[in-house]
Amino acid sequence: MASQYPSSSSFFNTLNLCFCLLFLRLNVIGAASAQLTPNFYAKTCPNALSIIKSVVNSAVNSEARMGASLLRLHFHDCFVNGCDASILLDDTSNFKGEKTALPNANSLRGFEVVDDIKSQLEASCPGVVSCADILAVAARDSVVALRGPSWTVTLGRRDSTTANFDAAKNDIPAPTLNLSALIAAFSKKSLTVREMVALSGSHTIGQARCTTFRTRIYNEDDIDASFKTSLQANCPRSGGDNITSPLDIQTSTTFDNAYYTNLVNKKGLLHSDQQLFSGGSTDAVVNIYRTKPTTFLADFANAMVKMGNLSPLIGTSGQIRTNCRKIN
Repeated sequence: MASQYPSSSSFFNTLNLCFCLLFLRLNVIGAASAQLTPNFYAKTCPNALSIIKSVVNSAVNSEARMGASLLRLHFHDCFVNGCDASILLDDTSNFKGEKTALPNANSLRGFEVVDDIKSQLEASCPGVVSCADILAVAARDSVVALRGPSWTVTLGRRDSTTANFDAAKNDIPAPTLNLSALIAAFSKKSLTVREMVALSGSHTIGQARCTTFRTRIYNEDDIDASFKTSLQANCPRSGGDNITSPLDIQTSTTFDNAYYTNLVNKKGLLHSDQQLFSGGSTDAVVNIYRTKPTTFLADFANAMVKMGNLSPLIGTSGQIRTNCRKIN
């Protein structure tokens, strides 16, 4: 009669196979991680970081708001299929780009700055530095230019050869989301609740269009009365969709923790902003960041590193675009 139990040799063969598969998986993960390194361009384009920083500093000095715009480009890029510069692609006959998706249409800025960076990099080291890495470094340099924290950007991302309009429409968190939907949107990208609150602190700089906060200032009660009145004077009930107001009424061109003080005082510009301090699970984190600026700045920097490593194309995947707006 055949045994009802597997033989010892069969068991160990199966065990060895499992270990081999696990070892292979760990090696693949390790290889992927190894290709993202701060020194990726040290030999192939040693001036890459200084070129990016120089262009960013010049752009931000000319218009402080540009720092927020470049930071937003990186965020909106990473939330759609990972940090692959798909956000920069124009429409083609083969695919619809992400620029006209609702979260991006008529609001994304900074493409010309990226073009300038890419042009200078191509002149210095043709076909070497990816557009995805440009976005990651420009975001960091923008924050630093506005007196915010710095962090080490790992490099080696490659550029996508397509875009995803539907993902841009659905995956980028909308300014109308409630807290539970915000948490779900960030969780989908493996970002924790605390990281979500920290990354939302990027709204300490920049502007928002009237169309994104009109419903809040005319229909919501969880808002400071004088703040509401001042916003209504600038944002009419109808028309004027592209009129802007600062996301942080205190220091809109300085990267600090004033955003969280605004939330506690019911002066969050967007519905999604105020949701972070509305009697829910994130109130405690908002209070921590409000009272401990160094904690916020450190958490923000760490969260940016994590977000910047979302599903990068590495190795031979994708390409290095010579023009960030189109595939080679």
